[in-house]
Amino acid sequence: MIEAEVHLSLHNFLRSQVGFPAWPHHLTMARLVARALRLGRSALIQVGAVCGYQGRYRTSFIASALMWHSPVIIVATENVQQRLLNIEIPRLQQWLSTQKPIRTGTSWPSADFQGLLLTSPAAWLNSQLANNGQFPANIPTIIDGVDDLEDWVRDQLTQDIQPHDWDQLMLACPQEAEMIREAKIQLTHELFQHPENPYNCYLISQSEIEILQSLFLALGENPNLPTVWQNFRQYCQKYLDDGEPMFSSPGLSWSTIARRQGLFSLHYAPIELAEILTPIWQRQPVVLVGSALEPETEAPLFRQRFGLDDLTCLKFSADHQGEEIQLYAPHKLPLPNTPEFQGAFIHQVRTLVCLSATVSGMTVVLVGDVPLKSRVGAILAAEFGSRVQVEKTCLDENGILVTGWEYWREHHHVLPAPRLLMIATLPLPSLENPLVAGRVAHYKRSHQDWFRLYLLPTALNELQRAIAPVRENNGIVALFDSRVVNRSYGAQIISALSPLARLNYLDPSIFSNDDR
Repeated sequence: MIEAEVHLSLHNFLRSQVGFPAWPHHLTMARLVARALRLGRSALIQVGAVCGYQGRYRTSFIASALMWHSPVIIVATENVQQRLLNIEIPRLQQWLSTQKPIRTGTSWPSADFQGLLLTSPAAWLNSQLANNGQFPANIPTIIDGVDDLEDWVRDQLTQDIQPHDWDQLMLACPQEAEMIREAKIQLTHELFQHPENPYNCYLISQSEIEILQSLFLALGENPNLPTVWQNFRQYCQKYLDDGEPMFSSPGLSWSTIARRQGLFSLHYAPIELAEILTPIWQRQPVVLVGSALEPETEAPLFRQRFGLDDLTCLKFSADHQGEEIQLYAPHKLPLPNTPEFQGAFIHQVRTLVCLSATVSGMTVVLVGDVPLKSRVGAILAAEFGSRVQVEKTCLDENGILVTGWEYWREHHHVLPAPRLLMIATLPLPSLENPLVAGRVAHYKRSHQDWFRLYLLPTALNELQRAIAPVRENNGIVALFDSRVVNRSYGAQIISALSPLARLNYLDPSIFSNDDR
């Protein structure tokens, strides 16, 4: 059987590779992927935050895909595709002596293609959501990096009206040009009444809904509407026909504003994805690979959110010795939403930077709050000079990086593993963000536990991925959000950060050059 063949070949390959990065689960994962290919049964694999960060697991599913006698699709980001094409696939092809054709592209090469196709999440999802046949049904598909699946799907489903689209609409509907111009002026007036916020976005209000509703009613069934307007209207039209308020669908409608330019954009995206995605999983067997989706092996919340029903689930355990971090989480700090927090946090950061001054290695300060991030960067730069950079990748060996969560997630792969990571607050999505508030309101209307289903899982996944680089050298993580020790869900957070050793006090000895 293919499982036994893959096991033996990969085992021999791993033994032949001097200095190949060790991972104890290569053979198990390869067998499971091979089994999924043979049985046509979907699978969900969690490889762990550290392995996900390092990407070592990819050797396993590439071996199975190359040895499988039929075509396979691999869905991965452009960066991952380049690594697979330049390193993983040539190395394994040479060892396995396989001549399976390899292609990259945004559609299936030809009806008789029996090779391995690499494509991007955007291309694959766009085709699947449109069901346009660019990728034939029943071809086993491996989707790598599904920690970002929600972002990928929402990017494809979000409908946008950009500033230039109003001009296109007036050109396409010259008889209604004056009415369109008046609607745009009214919307501009209403939108710019919103007070500024750090996110530059706002949920669409009732008065703005009424302006858009009147616009779509006046345009009627005009066949000349530009495509973007047709797409935007598609989500809303049935509610107009039913006499319901526009955007009352289970979705999110919002605007983004460029105040200096006096411009705005409109957006709409569905909130519930399960019903939309379920038909996609039924067209072909899929192997979804993520790092740390959920604490439970069966990942019930992840599966419910994405409409994943009957599939095999596997979660690999962490290396308790090689991946252990030292966690400092003080008990008596003020809560993050109090005025006293900023001063206490900055004092703790300065203390830790000073204590670690004699040890080489990078320090990272993770701050989600935009004004606080700027303040911390300015204070540290005044004391420690050019060592301190705010969201830059050009750092000294002993550099201090002050960054937000998104920047760290996108760039930590190109930076050295920090020896010290300081986290201001848990990455719980902020209710001050209108898009977060809109999603929470949807959960409340549905009488669902919005914290357990949305905020906490999002924070746990973000947190585990953020600290993964620190585990490479058994570094120190300082978490200054006292909710970890004072709230009931703190135990879940500590469990998600395991393996770890708790530090109860600050002392220069914790930075001594020991076995770390």
